[in-house]
Amino acid sequence: MDKVEIVPIRDEHSATFHRTLDAVARERRYLSFLEAPPAEVTLAFIRDTIAQGFPQFVALADGEVVGWCDVRRKARPIHAHVGILGMGLLPPYRGQGLGLRLIREALTAARQFGFHRVELTVRAENANAIALYRKVGFEIEGRLRDDGCVDGVYCDLLVMGILLSSPGRSS
Repeated sequence: MDKVEIVPIRDEHSATFHRTLDAVARERRYLSFLEAPPAEVTLAFIRDTIAQGFPQFVALADGEVVGWCDVRRKARPIHAHVGILGMGLLPPYRGQGLGLRLIREALTAARQFGFHRVELTVRAENANAIALYRKVGFEIEGRLRDDGCVDGVYCDLLVMGILLSSPGRSS
């Protein structure tokens, strides 16, 4: 396996990020969409991520994006302390610790950004991803029954979360 570096995403990664995103989406097993959005939408997403300072890292092999991990803020004001994690890797790069490197980098940056909580959803049958998320401290918080549907087949999603800090709580 070639040396793979983890770096913050930049505009110039847009084309190969888009290809990688599309390849993982078209596997129809991991992401919540089944193909990448148009390239210009992907570029706008990257630029917005950079402008807002949200953590997004890419794995580069020979200058090409082969994986990513990002944490974006939830949309509503009462959830401004919560980030939503998304990630993906091309098949040849799975099972070699690259996902762990990506997620650790993203969670460190999420903590520095000021997120208190990071959450994600994962298909219940995706044992490898669940094990990865648990390894870095995510806990299963719930099950969304039949929440996903691909090609007429329903699947359960697990909600997983991790607390990055311990500010005061109201009872």
